[in-house]
Amino acid sequence: MQPDLFENSSHSLPMPPSLRPVQKKLESLRQTIRRHDELYYVRSRPEISDAEYDKLFRELQELEGQHPELVTPDSPTQRVGGAPLDQFSKVTHEFPLLSLDSEMDEDSVLAFDQRVKRELGREQIGYSAEPKYDGLSVELTYEKGIFVRGATRGDGTIGEDVTHNLKTIRALPLRLKNGTGYPFHVVVRGEVFMKLPDFHELNRRLTEQGEETFANPRNASSGTLRQLDPSITATRPLTLTCYDYMSPDPSRPKAHFEAVSALESWGLPIPQYRRHCPSIKETLVFHREMFDQRDALPFEIDGIVIKVDSFQGQESLGVKSRSPRWAIAYKFPPRKELTTVQGIAVSVGRTGALTPIALLDPVEIGGVTVSRASLHNVEEVARKDVRVGDTVKVERAGDVIPDVVERLPVPGETRGPQFTPPATCPVCHSHTIQEGPILYCTGQTVCSAQLKGSLEHYVSKGAMNIDGLGKKTIAQFVDEGLVKNLSDLYLLTKDQLMALEGFADKSATQLLEELEKSKDAPLPRFLIGLGIRHVGSHIAKVLANHYGSLQAIQQATKDELQAIHEIGPEIAASVESFFQEGRNLAVIAR
Repeated sequence: MQPDLFENSSHSLPMPPSLRPVQKKLESLRQTIRRHDELYYVRSRPEISDAEYDKLFRELQELEGQHPELVTPDSPTQRVGGAPLDQFSKVTHEFPLLSLDSEMDEDSVLAFDQRVKRELGREQIGYSAEPKYDGLSVELTYEKGIFVRGATRGDGTIGEDVTHNLKTIRALPLRLKNGTGYPFHVVVRGEVFMKLPDFHELNRRLTEQGEETFANPRNASSGTLRQLDPSITATRPLTLTCYDYMSPDPSRPKAHFEAVSALESWGLPIPQYRRHCPSIKETLVFHREMFDQRDALPFEIDGIVIKVDSFQGQESLGVKSRSPRWAIAYKFPPRKELTTVQGIAVSVGRTGALTPIALLDPVEIGGVTVSRASLHNVEEVARKDVRVGDTVKVERAGDVIPDVVERLPVPGETRGPQFTPPATCPVCHSHTIQEGPILYCTGQTVCSAQLKGSLEHYVSKGAMNIDGLGKKTIAQFVDEGLVKNLSDLYLLTKDQLMALEGFADKSATQLLEELEKSKDAPLPRFLIGLGIRHVGSHIAKVLANHYGSLQAIQQATKDELQAIHEIGPEIAASVESFFQEGRNLAVIAR
């Protein structure tokens, strides 16, 4: 059943007859503006000029200003509103947001198809294929056709409520089209992204204002959507595409391709290019076509998504711990460009690993300017024989730091001396040791770079998920000597925080509340936060489910650990070693 046109107005008493013509005019203006929003932001087929649109919008604003009791939450004037937030609240997803397994070659895609055929017992499988947008996954909830909540992916189970920021995206309808048969309750999945021309314009503006620019469109999208002040988000050119929905409504189509068509009919933006493929061969053709078009597109894609089209087939195949068994991402090869090495720096990570970084002449790769690229480890530098002054081929894949693929000899070039692995840590000046191809800093307890990295990992969304602790704040804690290990976070006082730049009474109180709340974090999150080598989210859950308590894990031997399904000798040795280290136990005990 479609919602009544007037049920969302802010008044609760019966409408006086004198207001009905005003209400009718308001609704007519809103519907007209929604239509032009869809034509401009979703269909890219504007029918009126910007000046004509602005005139309609001002007319609506003025009429609502005269009758504030008739303003509705889905009005186009309500996209930007509310005071800046101090933090985002958490949202438990109604349906888990899973990640996709990635494949890089045709053989792997064909193997996926063979597995699907075998498990479903069918000779031919139909697929739906669409571009894999390089943005930020979001969940949108509509009730009676009205947008009521939006959240980020987070860890797939719990995300952040970014409703106010999503409302500023003009491509997102605050109200679905009347008469299109949308369900009473529907959860829509989508991707927020930024088009390349808009990304470059945003960075130009930020540079003019003396502010830090974004490295790539994905970072810009993420940073903008997680901006605490919606009025700032509204000035940045985010857009959206929607690719799936879930609803208890029995009228849901029987296949994915039809479901996406339904999204379009409701007024939601959908992938610009998509294809129904009767067999896996057509998905390979689609992949080649999208790869050929990639550099001409005004937005970043890093591959295509291939899904079993039938929902019944999807249900039969099921899901793994973190990904569906009925879908894959078929990625594109990374983009590559040539540039010159200006220097080689060394960074120190949370494990103490020293990573050589090539400092480059800035080069544009896929619409993003690259000036740094990873050389991975000291053995890799020696093998590739990369030196200052060399011409190198650099590739960029997704959101990771670009990579130096190889050196290209140039006749008559002037090469610098060979790279010499540092004998001491560039941060704390402790001696370095080499284990395999990797050089490590030995100053684990005195190295501020390792401590900062460990703290950043501990508070991250994938670990303890503590709001209000970014890189700058953590660096401040360490540099001021307030935090010397993980447990020191819980000894911070309000007076200490308020003495630091950037903290006031409210923000200090909120951070202390966040830290206190984190003491009740589930065991798997705490295990991830400890930074035990080889223990990611899945292994942390395996350990927590098997042992049930931190004390039991601490007492487990390598042989006992290795007896657990999915725990191999390397992981077992790493866990045992971590909990045998006295300094680690002392931090945990505090």
